[in-house]
Amino acid sequence: MNGARDAKARRAGLALAAALWLVPATSHAVSEYQVKAAFLLNFGKFVEWPAQVLPAGELDICVLGDDPFGSDLDDTLAGRTVGNRSVQARRIGDPAAARGCAIVFVSRAGAERVKAVLDSLRGAPVLLVGEQDRFANQGGMINFVEVDQKIRFEINEAAARQAGLKISSQLLKLATIVEAR
Repeated sequence: MNGARDAKARRAGLALAAALWLVPATSHAVSEYQVKAAFLLNFGKFVEWPAQVLPAGELDICVLGDDPFGSDLDDTLAGRTVGNRSVQARRIGDPAAARGCAIVFVSRAGAERVKAVLDSLRGAPVLLVGEQDRFANQGGMINFVEVDQKIRFEINEAAARQAGLKISSQLLKLATIVEAR
């Protein structure tokens, strides 16, 4: 049984790697936020939350503040699961509401609120994903960056560990590892 699970994880890792390396950030066929929505879904497959944290059957991916996705996030998540949990998108306006989310995305438009978000969620088992300059260095866990016109990401593994989250080594291999300063 572990062999089948390992093979499935390897296939998912290869799909994530293919998306990372092959899709330009400005592709006309796929928008930047379609790519980021796919990454958010896949991040859920490569992160472990403490067992008692997530409600049975649900994994909420929340967008805090302005929503740059339009329908892309909802379309990407429609009918999808992570493990045995259904995945849904939620929009929230306040960092306090983020405690009920598994993953919280903070857009560029929310950059002025980053410190408040990080302070509000410090130690909470919530995967914080952003797209602002130095987001991961400031204590966020995953930060989208553009490199050679492709979407890449940085990971602050120490911040994830402090929140009780475990990031798969497969995901860490695809990222630039950063530390909080």
